[in-house]
Amino acid sequence: MGRYVIRRLLQMVPVFIGTTFLIFVMVYALGDPVAAMFGDRAPDPATAAQIRESLHLNDPLWSQYLQYMAGIFQGDFGTAFNGTPVSELMASAFPNTIKLTLVAFAIEVVVGVGLGVVAGMRRGRLVDTGVLVFTLLVISIPTFVTGYLLQYFIGVKFAWAAPAVSADVHIGELLLPGIVLAGVSLAYVARLTRTSIAENIRSDYIRTATAKGLPRRRVVGVHLLRNSLIPVITFLGTDIGALMGGAIVTERIFNIQGVGFQLYQGILRQNSPTVVGFVTILVVVFLAANLIVDLLYAVLDPRIRYA
Repeated sequence: MGRYVIRRLLQMVPVFIGTTFLIFVMVYALGDPVAAMFGDRAPDPATAAQIRESLHLNDPLWSQYLQYMAGIFQGDFGTAFNGTPVSELMASAFPNTIKLTLVAFAIEVVVGVGLGVVAGMRRGRLVDTGVLVFTLLVISIPTFVTGYLLQYFIGVKFAWAAPAVSADVHIGELLLPGIVLAGVSLAYVARLTRTSIAENIRSDYIRTATAKGLPRRRVVGVHLLRNSLIPVITFLGTDIGALMGGAIVTERIFNIQGVGFQLYQGILRQNSPTVVGFVTILVVVFLAANLIVDLLYAVLDPRIRYA
């Protein structure tokens, strides 16, 4: 196991370098950071040249990237155009998004897996049809439509929850935006679980466990569910990063000052250091989630072993 983890960590290095380099090139090559700093005003040529020189924008892109990576390993993600270090923006944004992601992830796992198990155990029946129709409806409706509808009816009309999240970002306030953020992923988890359960419930090892007289709860919980969750775990692992990076719409609707909000502001104002810095951390989150998912395979299925 230890050798496998070391090998996977070494494999992540070129993936991290390649991904961050592509992001860096796309952000810095497709726009002019100096022009974005001045907005609609035309900068003085001498001032613009001085800023480009101080930011090393006259250097080749590969040289700029090496300088950026050297700063990252020293904890320096650059400075936003308003003079605030990007690391300070991260310190204020990531805790809020992590809270929102944890709430959404918990809803996604509990409700999604629960619906999938119920539908898979009763394949072809009314419950199964109802789950399929519900999940198809959730997938079909855009997130911003779901967000505004739930905000209006639950937060404004019936006042069952706060329509916006306060600056302190309490966990209780994140239940409604967590439902919105987890909606589409929840539907996919339910469908994946339902399909996997429906396939494995007819397997020989399930018939054997049932024939041995094991309680139904043990057959389903230990034998059926563990093997059926492998594709679901794969999706959930990659979805953690997607939830953090894809919270732009949800955070805008519920006024959450998180990663999505900062990315939106950075893209809107062409704030290149902010965009590159936040996306770099999200790349690390994706890579770490994939490693954890691979290690969980051996926990769910004892036949999987890592050399």
